Amino acid sequence: MPLLPVAPLGASPVHADTAADGERLADLRENIDLLLRHSSLEGAVSGVVVTDPDTGEVLYSRDGGERLLPASNMKLFTAAAALEVLGDDHTFSTEVVAEADPGHRRSVENLYLVGGGDPTLSEGDLDQLAADVAGAGIRVVRGGVYADDTWFDSERLVDDWWPEDEPYAYSAQISALTVAHGGRHDTGVTEVVVSPGSVGGPPEVDLGAAEGYAELDNQALTGAPGSGNTLAVDRVLGTNTVTVSGAIPAGGAPVTAVRTVHEPAGLAGHLFERALERHGVEVAGGVEFGDAPGGRSGARVLADHESPELGEILVPFMKFSNNGHAEMLVKSIGREVADEGSWDAGLAGVEKALTGLGVDTSALVLNDGSGLSRGNLVTADTVVDLLTRSRDASWHGTWRASLPVAGESDPLVGGTLRYRMGGTAAEGVVSAKTGTMTGVSALSGYVPGPDDGELVFSIVNNGHSGPAPRGVQDAITVRLAEYVGHGASAGARTRSARVEGGGELECSWELAC
Repeated sequence: MPLLPVAPLGASPVHADTAADGERLADLRENIDLLLRHSSLEGAVSGVVVTDPDTGEVLYSRDGGERLLPASNMKLFTAAAALEVLGDDHTFSTEVVAEADPGHRRSVENLYLVGGGDPTLSEGDLDQLAADVAGAGIRVVRGGVYADDTWFDSERLVDDWWPEDEPYAYSAQISALTVAHGGRHDTGVTEVVVSPGSVGGPPEVDLGAAEGYAELDNQALTGAPGSGNTLAVDRVLGTNTVTVSGAIPAGGAPVTAVRTVHEPAGLAGHLFERALERHGVEVAGGVEFGDAPGGRSGARVLADHESPELGEILVPFMKFSNNGHAEMLVKSIGREVADEGSWDAGLAGVEKALTGLGVDTSALVLNDGSGLSRGNLVTADTVVDLLTRSRDASWHGTWRASLPVAGESDPLVGGTLRYRMGGTAAEGVVSAKTGTMTGVSALSGYVPGPDDGELVFSIVNNGHSGPAPRGVQDAITVRLAEYVGHGASAGARTRSARVEGGGELECSWELAC
């Protein structure tokens, strides 16, 4: 796309008290107006608000009160409410429970793997739980292993999430007992690896953690060396059948796809049973779903695992825009405030927590915690209100540190902004939450000055027909960084003026950042 003729802004303090500062502020407003006329936003509605939170001065506002879809900017509200309700030191428990069984020291009738909403429970954690069971002297499970995820209700997906998204990691089923995969802690998924076989024959398929839990329907073929790769990996909705179709060239690199499973608690139970066997505990029966006995009365806890603290979990959640974490936190809030791990109870708890912070929620509509739902509505004014009010909260530093940072190459720092605004005045300065899905894009956060003061901003774009207008968002944000006094080389400033589109989903959902 062409470069926009955006005039560079001179360095200026945050407050505009002099005539010269007033001129610079007028230039800033003119620049933002020009950027919002870019062709990538043709036909779109954009809510854009910039304020000085120390004085309450509104430096820029366009359609700030317009209700718009937030995409993953909804996670700002969820994370703030989770910290307010649960606390940044909150942990999530997973237990292994057995019925009291007098007279049997080395065996139990059944084992119950009881989930407590841990979004980071790993296969390694399950292995340690199994080792602890063996360490308690148990050698035989005469019955079976029961996966208990009743800490949350049985609703797995939000009512208006698109069914065609369900096989993909960003739309995984929500359960109180689920296994996290990889450094991003994607929940309720397995990593499928497809490797070429001999020409004309089927490729080899490894179902990863779900091997033995999911079924494989391999319809794919291995093509001639150098032929096209048309491989597709899918999951039949309502089942654990993974289908592989298309062709992969002989001699080519393996293809890796992260796909969701049906009923994630079953996968956790399956992995736990396998771990028990590895540690010398024989399981006579299989894996079932069921509640731990009698509300734990008369039962004994053989092993337990505590998650990292919420403040630590918030980093992969927000940096990588993890939808599963958001929904698990909403249900955990519901469990905390109403003893009900449901979306209804949790979202009511979120709104109450936000109101308690002083946020005006009158224009806010909550339908999930991640922003994947198209039933959510926010205004740029409300986002800025949250960003401003949170500055007085005891947990603000934890919340803010979880936001992606512009241009920082470390994924656990830059997150979804690691490839954006590098080499500009915003690099390493701006911390903000991204949000992208088809026709919706947002960027909201903080622009601190080099010495003191900062700006708070929200950009929410809806209704664009092409790629996400990330370049416009970036150009506006760089202007804000320059306005508060951050410098950049002339070459970097020219780069920052290039307005390019992005994809139709968060880059982390597409494993592109």
